[in-house]
Amino acid sequence: MEDMQLIRHSMAHILAMAVKHLYPDVKLGIGPAIDDGFYYDFDNLKISENDFPKIEEEMKKIIFARVKFEKKVVDYKKAKELMKDEPYKLDLIEDLHKDKEDISFYYSGSFYDLCAGPHVHCSCELKDAAFKIDRIAGAYWKGDEKNKMLNRIYVLCFATQEELDTYIARREEAKMRDHRKLGKELDLFHIDDKVGLGLPLWHPRGAIIWRKIEDFWYDAHLKNGYQLVRSPHIGNRVLWETSGHWGFYNSSMYPPLEAGQTLEDQQKHKKVEVSEQYLLKPMNCPFHVQIYKSNPRSYKDLPFRWAECGTVYRFEKKGELSGLTRVRGFTQDDAHIMCRKDQVEDELKRVVDFITFIYNSFGFDMKDVQVFLSLRDPNNKEKYIGNDEGWEFTESVLRKIAKEKNLNFTEEIGEAAFYGPKLDFKIQDCLGRLWQCSTLQFDFNLPERFDMTFTNSEGKEERPYMLHRALLGSFERFIGLLIENYGGAFPVWLAPEQVKILAISDRHADYVNSLRDKMAAAGLRVEVDLDNETLGNKIRKATAYKIPYIAIVGDKEMENNKINVRIRGQKEPQDFDIDEFINRVVDEDKRKVIN
Repeated sequence: MEDMQLIRHSMAHILAMAVKHLYPDVKLGIGPAIDDGFYYDFDNLKISENDFPKIEEEMKKIIFARVKFEKKVVDYKKAKELMKDEPYKLDLIEDLHKDKEDISFYYSGSFYDLCAGPHVHCSCELKDAAFKIDRIAGAYWKGDEKNKMLNRIYVLCFATQEELDTYIARREEAKMRDHRKLGKELDLFHIDDKVGLGLPLWHPRGAIIWRKIEDFWYDAHLKNGYQLVRSPHIGNRVLWETSGHWGFYNSSMYPPLEAGQTLEDQQKHKKVEVSEQYLLKPMNCPFHVQIYKSNPRSYKDLPFRWAECGTVYRFEKKGELSGLTRVRGFTQDDAHIMCRKDQVEDELKRVVDFITFIYNSFGFDMKDVQVFLSLRDPNNKEKYIGNDEGWEFTESVLRKIAKEKNLNFTEEIGEAAFYGPKLDFKIQDCLGRLWQCSTLQFDFNLPERFDMTFTNSEGKEERPYMLHRALLGSFERFIGLLIENYGGAFPVWLAPEQVKILAISDRHADYVNSLRDKMAAAGLRVEVDLDNETLGNKIRKATAYKIPYIAIVGDKEMENNKINVRIRGQKEPQDFDIDEFINRVVDEDKRKVIN
């Protein structure tokens, strides 16, 4: 992979050289390597897709011209002189000058680019690399909306043409599985500007998927020794000040709501007599803590496992919102475990086993789930709350369990939250992006801030250990990933419609309706199509919704008390006795765990 990064980084300079040669008035930004290639930012560049072949051809000329990459280190003054006509490079030089005196460049002939390297020695080393300009996009300089928007050219780049072709084919397949696309085609959800960006509206077909997941979730939690709690969507400002969110999490929270007056009062500019400030909750933790503190607790009572499907609200910039995977309002499948130190290891094992059960149940292979163990930075301990003993214990026990459970995990030093170490479980979407779903997080902060205690076996007060835990992460993100994982073709137990019954003509309507009632009475999700259309059109519509079973009823079926069934994924339809078919679907609906 390091060699690939070297190739991609070198190719970014080739792109800059090509564009500068074809369009001399452009100004250069930055050009890093990324997972599938590289990009480069330009100012004063006006091109379209029609110009891509011309740029690619110019890049090939440079590659086969055997251009050398040579490094040159200069002082601040010389660096400014070299880049005197490149304002964005001068901006970067000013940033670099704050930390270092000497600044490195790579040059090829008369072309200089500000860069630390490394690169290939000669462009001829890139002759076997396969590349293709992918798209143009807008990008603010340094990612700051206050700065000018530049033109960003994205280029796909792989070691061979075969790898590039395979990647493009897989990406096209991924586009077909994109949950935003399928969400619309399957009539599952949409996001409406009038309602608000990042706030999904669930249609009937999407809402039933949510309901089936939630029912499964509640049932699994009650069987696994959890108790259910519920909390409001807003909380008093004092709560968030006590928890520390007011100061430490404010960049992800929305401003306070004034509950001391009505909207009418505010519209009439009436002064607030007694101010009551509430905030939309960004998380459920402080509410669960207050439930804990509502009664004295004994060591005999622990552990408490309190779970809630609670909707939270977090600030996200418009440009960062993405379908269901990044929203502003989402429902966490949250739980908090309050336990003694001697219970910590067993509780962690239970949670990891629970996560594995959930992923297997929904068709995700734990071997493909990437786990990250986030640890504190030992050289910067002052930024973390809690003592060395607590951190060393919790980090070591997380590491031990990750190994014992054979998790595919990577340690990340310095990535722990200020209040405790954690295990994050991440799933890839159809475009290969990693999304955090499950998490298992220690918290030294809230027990301290809220003075959480229990009476130990010696009659003394002691702090409980507090574990935050989510399995799905959020319903929205998890359903988005499920849509992509199944390509919209959900297993029978999750399918919005399990059976669609099609009447060949109007005279079959009464019989079709009786079949629907019988199947619904057996607990199946069944719809009928009595529209005055051709049977072919009805089949196409039902097939487009990826319904597991499409049952067709005509004269022959009525006479023989049978149905003709098209089973998703099979070419030839099959005839079934009514009861035989119902039993088949009921049995499949019960098989929720996928082994």
